[in-house]
Amino acid sequence: MWYENMFITLENEKDEERAVQMSAYMKNKFPFLGIPRPKLIKIVKPYIKSAAKNEDIDWDFINLCWEKDYREAQYVGTEYIHSIQKKLTDKDLDKIKKLIITKPWWDIADVLDKVIGYLSLKYPSVNDEMLVWSMSDNLWLRRVAINFQRKLKEKTNTELLEKIICNNLGTKEFFINKAIGWSLREYSKVNPDWVRELLKKYESKLAKLSIREASKYL
Repeated sequence: MWYENMFITLENEKDEERAVQMSAYMKNKFPFLGIPRPKLIKIVKPYIKSAAKNEDIDWDFINLCWEKDYREAQYVGTEYIHSIQKKLTDKDLDKIKKLIITKPWWDIADVLDKVIGYLSLKYPSVNDEMLVWSMSDNLWLRRVAINFQRKLKEKTNTELLEKIICNNLGTKEFFINKAIGWSLREYSKVNPDWVRELLKKYESKLAKLSIREASKYL
């Protein structure tokens, strides 16, 4: 397989001391090899660039990345997904969902949300699914639903954004309240008046964290 040597190279670069530090930063939820991101990208880029030229999406490789114990493997998987993003369709959304909820944490959710944002511009059905995710029992699906439009700028569907935010008001969950503020902060760069109005409209229901984050550029 095209990726066998890549994984061997990564595993040979293991740095025990840095691995402990990286795992601690992620609340010790995942083991690491201890490879800093710039070095990781430098190692895997030639492999991924070559694989991305293939017509088909290698889901076997992506799934293998999620089966590997060390967190860097999931990072490699997301790099590959971004490299073949244009080949994805709305039919791949369930597969992406599985990745988000398997070995879940913010580092993966906050990368894959941008892929979903890209898909939403091509497939309106993705927006409908994000509304469903915004009411999920799964924290990370809700976070992705809140944040998936954060890079869409003027293409943001504000009606949908408001609905999704409303579905998540009243929670004390840090990662949700942070996401609400983050999504609004990003959109405020494009349409600050809309964000001001929304903050005013839901001021009594929004968490202080959300308001603080959303107001950063206002």
